[in-house]
Amino acid sequence: MALDGSPGGIARTDHAGEVNHADWTDQPDQADQPGRGEGPARVDRAARAAGPARLGQGDHAGEWTACVVQPGTVDLVPTPPLVLVHGTATTGAIWRRVLRELPGRQVCAPDRPSSGSLSAELTALRPLVDGAVYGGVSGGATLGLALLAAGAPLAGAVLHEPAVGSLLPGLLAPVADAYAAGGVAAFARALYGPSWVPGDAPADPGAVERDLAMFLEFEPGPRPDRTSPTIITVGADSPPVRHRAAAVLRERWGLPVQVVPGCGHAVHLQAPAAFAHLLASVHRG
Repeated sequence: MALDGSPGGIARTDHAGEVNHADWTDQPDQADQPGRGEGPARVDRAARAAGPARLGQGDHAGEWTACVVQPGTVDLVPTPPLVLVHGTATTGAIWRRVLRELPGRQVCAPDRPSSGSLSAELTALRPLVDGAVYGGVSGGATLGLALLAAGAPLAGAVLHEPAVGSLLPGLLAPVADAYAAGGVAAFARALYGPSWVPGDAPADPGAVERDLAMFLEFEPGPRPDRTSPTIITVGADSPPVRHRAAAVLRERWGLPVQVVPGCGHAVHLQAPAAFAHLLASVHRG
């Protein structure tokens, strides 16, 4: 289940190893092809007994999300769970291609409440993220920066093209203009490109407007004294302003930046294997 009580996205794990850009290849999407030969995952009794985690309170917050083990071979060496957080104009289901690259890992991919309140969004996520590897794209990456600044005890984080507030004014201006001119579809196409389809949008027609207002006001704050192992990613095909934003975070927060080939802002749709590879290894530092 998702944060709003609807079915959410669920994930799997990669056989981890060192990141090798030369080996980052993504197969054509097989979202409609079942099976792919994977056996059932082995879930321990404690995980079954724990059940779904309750998240959030308030007018726009959801009630439940599912945290499950994806089909595939479960690693014998304990690994932290994964939490994947979506951006604006999407839901947890947008992670479907990344999930198939994470067999055997416990993953939560909730639908955010899209409340328009940064504090409410962080409050909804905190029960999931403590001790977990956090993966975020777009607005989900921006929330990851906020969690790091707040000292959330993450096992690691991979954040793709977050907003950076006044560190780079105007970063979000093109998508804000697109929303003003053409609504949700124009906004999403400007942000994610042609990989986004109308079915990716949340059911709540006000969610995008609330999210956009919140992220336009976002400020990353000062660099925290201590951070979890964190990688900022940027798509090789993203416009120069996105690369400048990543460079600002490297300079101001000392966070390493990796360029992901073959994608722009929608890394989870265009380069899911590359993103999953980083998620599976970032906690090793």
